[in-house]
Amino acid sequence: MQLAIIGTGYVGLVSGTCFAETGNNVVCIDINEDKIQQLQNGKSPIYEPGLDVLLERNIKEKRITFTTSLKEGIKNAQIIFLALPTPPGEDGAADLRYVLGVAAELSTIIDSYKVIVNKSTVPVGTAEKVTAVLAQKLDRSLFDVVSNPEFLREGVAVEDFLKPDRVVVGTSSERARKLMDELYQPYVRQGNPIYFMDERSSEMTKYAANSYLAMRISFMNEMANLCEKAGANVDHVRVGMGSDSRIGKRFLFSGVGYGGSCFPKDVQALGQTARELDYDFQLVNTVIRVNERQKTRLGKKIKECFGSDLSGRTFAVWGLAFKPETDDIREAPALELIDELLEAGASVRTYDPEAMANVQKIYGDKLYFAKDQYDALTGTDALVIVTEWSEFRNPDFNRISESLKQPFIFDGRNVYTLEKMQELGFYYESIGRKTVHEQIRNTLQIPEEQMVRQRGNLD
Repeated sequence: MQLAIIGTGYVGLVSGTCFAETGNNVVCIDINEDKIQQLQNGKSPIYEPGLDVLLERNIKEKRITFTTSLKEGIKNAQIIFLALPTPPGEDGAADLRYVLGVAAELSTIIDSYKVIVNKSTVPVGTAEKVTAVLAQKLDRSLFDVVSNPEFLREGVAVEDFLKPDRVVVGTSSERARKLMDELYQPYVRQGNPIYFMDERSSEMTKYAANSYLAMRISFMNEMANLCEKAGANVDHVRVGMGSDSRIGKRFLFSGVGYGGSCFPKDVQALGQTARELDYDFQLVNTVIRVNERQKTRLGKKIKECFGSDLSGRTFAVWGLAFKPETDDIREAPALELIDELLEAGASVRTYDPEAMANVQKIYGDKLYFAKDQYDALTGTDALVIVTEWSEFRNPDFNRISESLKQPFIFDGRNVYTLEKMQELGFYYESIGRKTVHEQIRNTLQIPEEQMVRQRGNLD
């Protein structure tokens, strides 16, 4: 099939490359000339495992090409995907200026029947808005607008696309339905479903799925905080809960909050949709508040240990991306922690396998960007783990201990077992579990009145 993908961000590039992988001819379009030049040279502007291999292969086979010309890019396309940014506005609503702006441009250049597909995450009613914009200059016989939300997990997006749990398509057009069914059949050969529904239900499905998963994460973070006070172990609670077939094991890991391009934006957008419809969606609003508070959890633990004034202290932060196997730092908890540490007067040495270049664009020389995870530890007061990259799971603990001024680890992802930390003699704080070797904290030279005052503020 002949496809056009407008937008070469995360969703657009993964979708376009994976569509090409099954034999379709794909043209990716973007106004960013540098990005298009980079892609034409076979280099991906994003880090996603497996994507570079597919990209190189499909460029070589000439199944995927790149252009800055919208008119040339969509000329032969049967289906046009809109994979454009929909950033949250001040009120949390998704900003549709890019989607509607491109729709207006398309209305002036389409001259044969096309299916226009909203691949971006867009609020309920967007398909109707896009249809209205197109219909201002186009005969309705020349297009149909379809909602086709993506459910890609960063880090395993290629696998998710090629072997989806399900495909959701919202359309009221039989002609568009047949084309979308033909397009997706190669991806569901193992029997996974394609769900066809109306456009509004399709748009709502995306927000409902992401908000529910965010709710599970926030619930477990609340349970973790309660476990700390009750003397329970949230890891044991998670296993006990997850074994219930009605609940399941996924998205029950506690930590320092969710981030990324989807959950924060989508939960906010669903809340704003509810407000516009005069509905008080209390659960969604609570999920947002819980996550905002959870992102401050590590900072509070550090200040409770070292005091509120961190001048003269240096901390090593392992992990900057919002999750492993991506360089995406949007809404990353690590950035909020770094801001809090810097504001309190501390110095920060950081390491992440993929995300440091993106973080350096924000902080410049305010941070030390280490050449490896152990370089980040040199002369620091404590190690803080924020993203659970695989290489952090089994490090050289002797090197860690030798590099730190004192053996302090604050683990925001519960990477290590309490038994291991007890055996190795580290002072170890994690999320929802007891503190290991708490007595070591008494060796810190912090005035008792400051500690009392700090504890009161934290409580």
